[in-house]
Amino acid sequence: MDKLQALLPGKVSTEPEDLFCYGFDASGLEAEPAAVVWPQSVQDVSTILQFAFQQSIPVISRGAGTGMTGGTVPSKGSIILSLEKMNKILEIDTENMTVLVEAGVINGRLQEDLRRHNLFYPPDPTSMHYCTIGGNVAENAGGPRALKYGVTGDYVMGLEAVLSDGRIITTGVKTVKGVVGYDLSRLIVGSEGTLAVVTKIRLRVLPLPEDCITLLVLFKDLERAGDAVKNIIAGGLVPSTLEFLDHETIKAIEHFKPIGLPGDVQALLLVELDGHPAVITRESEQLGSICRKLGGDVIMAEDERSRKRLWDARRAISPALFHLKPGKMNEDIVVPRNKITEMLKTLKTLSAETGITIVNFGHAGDGNIHVNLMVDKNDQDEYKKAVQLISEIFRVTLELGGTISGEHGVGLTKSDYISLEIKPDVLNLMREIKRVFDPRNILNPGKIFP
Repeated sequence: MDKLQALLPGKVSTEPEDLFCYGFDASGLEAEPAAVVWPQSVQDVSTILQFAFQQSIPVISRGAGTGMTGGTVPSKGSIILSLEKMNKILEIDTENMTVLVEAGVINGRLQEDLRRHNLFYPPDPTSMHYCTIGGNVAENAGGPRALKYGVTGDYVMGLEAVLSDGRIITTGVKTVKGVVGYDLSRLIVGSEGTLAVVTKIRLRVLPLPEDCITLLVLFKDLERAGDAVKNIIAGGLVPSTLEFLDHETIKAIEHFKPIGLPGDVQALLLVELDGHPAVITRESEQLGSICRKLGGDVIMAEDERSRKRLWDARRAISPALFHLKPGKMNEDIVVPRNKITEMLKTLKTLSAETGITIVNFGHAGDGNIHVNLMVDKNDQDEYKKAVQLISEIFRVTLELGGTISGEHGVGLTKSDYISLEIKPDVLNLMREIKRVFDPRNILNPGKIFP
């Protein structure tokens, strides 16, 4: 890597501590790269990729490493291209309600800056205080607000990106409409760094909602909670968030970050309504009535402090579960909303049959359930049983008309399962698109495709 260091002095490291720190993500998988590079401009990224293309060296672009499927885990002999220093908010256009950001901008920081302009950017992954916009684009990340507002790809207007041979391209438009040629922006969004390295993103943003009401609904019956989700949506209500937590998740939160939930609660819904005060007041009454008919105990957050406390607890779920079982296996299936109760019943049955504790939570409003298998990866028998259980969970998910990943992507951990969902002809077409963008297969090789 001496030549690369000469090309980008002070921006390349082969020190063991750096190689270790950039060798893993939130999936728990790890490997050691050959070098880590911190570009500070699109020209730096172009230089890196020109070098890598000439030498046929794999390049893995990386945001904050919060991904759950091994998407930024390095392959052998690879360069980790960390975009964390390209972190400028370049433009907030209040007249056209768009922003232009570099890929390394932290999602939560963008949210805070926009709030000062009475604007907001809806996609809010649980890791929003750490994850980058570039990483969100790579995974097409969602979050609790996806039910009402959609996911990252719904807000991307255009991109600046670098191809595998170092060419710099721009895609998309600055206008509300634009249908000239293929929509390459939407193709690159969610491609997990396998097609190009995204360096700048233009996003549309929205006016900040006038007001917000937060409700906590407690259920002593798991299936009634699932029915409530279905009935809320069928009743014509579209909350900004509709989160679901099962009994095991509640126990984990109370152990890790107590908020005083009763021990006999089998499930809860965390619901948020935003918009005009009179409208959301009426909607909250309607929603409360739906839940009470199913035995739900409805509690309204009294003030901003109470609301923040609830959301802090929700965002603490992943560390709480990790604290209990560092080897937990996390999947993010999605089923049609009218199949949530059936899926939850199936997961409960599978847990009883296998003896493996399954902890479920997630964005129930859009059918996205985070399924956590609480296993000890050092126990080989338990680990093998859990791997078989994942296959069965995916099989049932697809039978119900769902998908095996709602927002975590495929990466390494789901690549062996992709053919369960995508037919061979379509999978081959995807591989051919990859070859057009990346003929030498240096961009995040080994990810997505088995």
